[in-house]
Amino acid sequence: MEVTVADADSQPAATADAGRPGVAEGIRKRLEPINGGGWRSWSAALWVFAIAAILRYINLGQPNKLVFDEVYYANEGQQLLDHGVEWRTATDSAGNVTGSSADFVVHPPLGKWIIAAGIKLFHGDHSVTAAFGWRFTAALVGSISVLIVARLGRRLFRSTVLGCAAGLLMALDGMEFVLSRTAILDIFLMFFVLVAAACVVLDRDDRRRRWLRALEAGLDPSRPGRDGRLTVSWSSVPWWRLAAGVAIGAACGVKWSAVWFIPVFALLILWWGVSLRKMVGAPRPWRDTLLDEAGWVVVMVGLAFITYLSTWTGWFLTNDGWDRHYLASIDQPELPIIGALQNLVHYHQEMLHFHDNLSSPHPYQSWPWQWLILGRPVAFYWSSDPGCGASQCAAEILLLGTPLLWWAFVPAIIATIWFGISRRDWRALFLLAGAATGIIFWFPYEWSDRTMFYFYAVPAEPFLVLIVVYVLGCLITAPVALRTDGRARRALRISVADRRLFGTIFAGAFVLLVALCFWWYYPLYVGSSIPYQSWLRHMLLGNRWI
Repeated sequence: MEVTVADADSQPAATADAGRPGVAEGIRKRLEPINGGGWRSWSAALWVFAIAAILRYINLGQPNKLVFDEVYYANEGQQLLDHGVEWRTATDSAGNVTGSSADFVVHPPLGKWIIAAGIKLFHGDHSVTAAFGWRFTAALVGSISVLIVARLGRRLFRSTVLGCAAGLLMALDGMEFVLSRTAILDIFLMFFVLVAAACVVLDRDDRRRRWLRALEAGLDPSRPGRDGRLTVSWSSVPWWRLAAGVAIGAACGVKWSAVWFIPVFALLILWWGVSLRKMVGAPRPWRDTLLDEAGWVVVMVGLAFITYLSTWTGWFLTNDGWDRHYLASIDQPELPIIGALQNLVHYHQEMLHFHDNLSSPHPYQSWPWQWLILGRPVAFYWSSDPGCGASQCAAEILLLGTPLLWWAFVPAIIATIWFGISRRDWRALFLLAGAATGIIFWFPYEWSDRTMFYFYAVPAEPFLVLIVVYVLGCLITAPVALRTDGRARRALRISVADRRLFGTIFAGAFVLLVALCFWWYYPLYVGSSIPYQSWLRHMLLGNRWI
């Protein structure tokens, strides 16, 4: 299998063409479609997916009780099945029902509908498979996310080995693992953001492929006006970009925090469009990009909004949803369709008010600057019942990223900034932008003392894992200038072959050490009962992790 992260964009353009008139070979290399690796590459990625799925589904129903925020989301999934909206049932001290009504909730319903699908499939909340049922879709989505990371890594790095390494690191990360085995919303949020990011990359490749075909057909980008731009036709519809809009709209339908990715992805699309037109020699790349691409970006954003609205279908179709007829309740006219949208706006205003004033202290809250250094993980479940054979036992489900992997993120980010600038690599910008979007936008909330948790960082995790693999690939593969300049290689006293060998050994050793670290923490990820002293030895940061 090929191992390389040398992107064609970093290769110098040749002035002569290699047998195909009209397109310089250097430009052709930058525009030509990326080889997906064929069935062997897919087989390797599917093996990684199988590993992830097996790990996530083993004993998925244990503990057979609600843990952490499952008390909200698993129950709300059942309520959606029963009523079409979230529902509150009031009882007295004897357990008798005294009333019921629609419940005010502060997150959109899509993630809970996905949880509800697993509950429906495994026959409700009173069967022996109850916990397995309400966690089933989380495990499925978490496993598919590993596959997407592996394939996205293959496309970014043009290496099946590096792509599968990214998938393995994702499969062996404690935070993604625990969230994949818990019926809360954040794993679905991460999944849809990841799908949108993959679609944005596929859209970039598709647009470049179309430009290559147009150049081969005789398009001259230096011509003024429409003559120097791509023709508009059914085949020019950027389907992957539209799919990204649907995916990011679905992410917003899980949690609002996904909205930050919309302007970031839109700016990346436009920036790539400008860079592409500069490369092919368009005299006005900014103007042409706005004329050709901005409209489709607007459509993408519009699709995101429509998709988000569609996640509220259950609320629209019932008369029982919370403040479904708010206008009528205050004696205001409620027009068809428009009135329902006005009522939904009121609902959203109340949700926003709740989030803006969420500052209740919590023992496991943390600030964004702590997330990458694992400053405060979250205990999802705890039991001291004897079951380990020792006098004192501890059974915990601890939301903690695999420490060796997470503590590599900060140095990897610094290295990626260096490699990205020195190699002028678009992939570094993409990965850094995705990681930053998932974390940096939370920093202003720290000033308002908003209650936040470590798992809010999970949408950034796929980008962070890919950043680590990007750096490993850069250590393996020398930049183009070094590979082609014999004097530079002699000055560094290192050959390309030696760099590849030592870099591959280091990368393989790193993945192996992450796997061993995951194995050591595995009992704390699944709630196994272990001797208390053994549990205490896992608390590397002492009280910060207790």
